[in-house]
Amino acid sequence: PKTDIVFLKVHKSASSTVMNVLFRFGETHNLTFAFPMGGGNQLSYPHHFLARFVQGFSPRSPQRFNILCHHMRFLQPEVQKVVSRSAVYFSILRNPVQLMESSFAYYKGTSAFSRARSLEEFLSQPYHYYNPADGDSHYARNLMTFDFGFNPDGEVSAERVQLMLKAIEASFDLLLISEYFDESMLLLKEMLCWDLDSVVSFPLNIRDSSTKSPLSDTIVEKIKDWNRLDWEIYTHFNRTFWERIDRDIGRERMQREVKARRERQAELARTCLQGMGSVAPKDIKDSSLRPLQHGNAKILGYNLKQGLDKETERMCRRLVTPELQYSSALYKKQFAQKRP
Repeated sequence: PKTDIVFLKVHKSASSTVMNVLFRFGETHNLTFAFPMGGGNQLSYPHHFLARFVQGFSPRSPQRFNILCHHMRFLQPEVQKVVSRSAVYFSILRNPVQLMESSFAYYKGTSAFSRARSLEEFLSQPYHYYNPADGDSHYARNLMTFDFGFNPDGEVSAERVQLMLKAIEASFDLLLISEYFDESMLLLKEMLCWDLDSVVSFPLNIRDSSTKSPLSDTIVEKIKDWNRLDWEIYTHFNRTFWERIDRDIGRERMQREVKARRERQAELARTCLQGMGSVAPKDIKDSSLRPLQHGNAKILGYNLKQGLDKETERMCRRLVTPELQYSSALYKKQFAQKRP
């Protein structure tokens, strides 16, 4: 199994669920994480990543970390200072239409979105609300482009798009697609030589459907135009994703593996969860399992069954612990040994 991993955590793209997979694997195998200075969950985002943002990094005696997975704006030469040369790089993409709809609810408090009453209103005259110079403007346009380290307000010429796609391909070994999450996890499992249980997960940081709004065809087209760079990245890597499945796994075996993953997930839900599924934030009984609520989004969570034996309880708890709580527990564990 591969243990040196860089995950570029793209916003609002099922990346919290992927992070849970990495946290569990790292904890089980006693791996070191490249944590942000002083804990927290962002590596000085939205600035481009620098090695010195990592707790315990020193240029004089560069320590290599196994897993780098917290929010960052990608800059490979700096990333290479904190992970081994053989590290596997991957990220995850989401359809920019759903991504924008989700960002509008989740980042409602940002400069660009706070004054627009609806996404329609924002898109009817985006430059009335959007100012590229605002420190939080990246949430409102080409968010994936920004996370990958590029200029979200760059011109959209065929040549520039090609350069961007080539640069991403040169840096990343695999790009997952959040709409095909099962297939993504199985491609990841294949590439990392992990077992099935390592990539089984429950969806984390997801919104209650009551806060989601259906989009008209006109709005969909406006979103694609406004996020043209993201759209180019997404359509390109959605295509290569399926080419990769055909090349490395084949559709038939993929179908069998997807079925096995879903069955295992259902089995774990029966073992671990009260009522089999996610619940509204107000119904989460254990406050340590309550995810951060953000913007206008209602973020769902889980209740664990009572009376589980210790070992099962620990396994189940890992599966449903929200990202911030899990990250801070691992941070404490990793840096506890260091203190006299």
